[in-house]
Amino acid sequence: MRKIILASRSRQRQRLLEQVGLKFTVANSVAKEDMRLKGSCAALVMSNALRKAEDVAGRYRSGVVIAADTVVLSGKKVIGKPRDIDHAFRMLKLISKRPQWVYTGMAVIDIDRKKVITDYEKTRIYMYALSDRQIRNYFRKVSPLDKAGSFDIQGLGSIFINRIEGCFNNVIGLPLAKLANMLKKVGVDLFA
Repeated sequence: MRKIILASRSRQRQRLLEQVGLKFTVANSVAKEDMRLKGSCAALVMSNALRKAEDVAGRYRSGVVIAADTVVLSGKKVIGKPRDIDHAFRMLKLISKRPQWVYTGMAVIDIDRKKVITDYEKTRIYMYALSDRQIRNYFRKVSPLDKAGSFDIQGLGSIFINRIEGCFNNVIGLPLAKLANMLKKVGVDLFA
């Protein structure tokens, strides 16, 4: 089995990879994420993911690097992780008002073959409108600071979600079906 390196300290992404039985090491990327929407949101998240993957790949001689970047697109506004609790409150209030898109860009770098693959997934989320009290109580139980859009669909935040259209794992931060296809292109088959 080839060495797999996840360019993320996200516990959610690590859990998803563990669920499918992938053995990997974690290497945090220090690449700066761009949050300015100059073109499409898909291009933005793929560019951020590639920047993270390249940062980590530069530290290894061999292996396959996986990186991802997840944001919420609210109209034309890109929403990533909040700066602080007040920012998180405003984010969650905004995104609970109407349906939103969650985008995750992914990059896979095969260091040995010098092959780079990027792709993205998008999922539509429909939240119930949240009161100020609900948001404050949620933040007492769950830290929103490490979550794009300030909520966790796989945890307590799931009670805010009326429905989704698309990949559930994408909202967590790593669309596994799409990632499996990307890994297969560099010779890593999760079913081998």
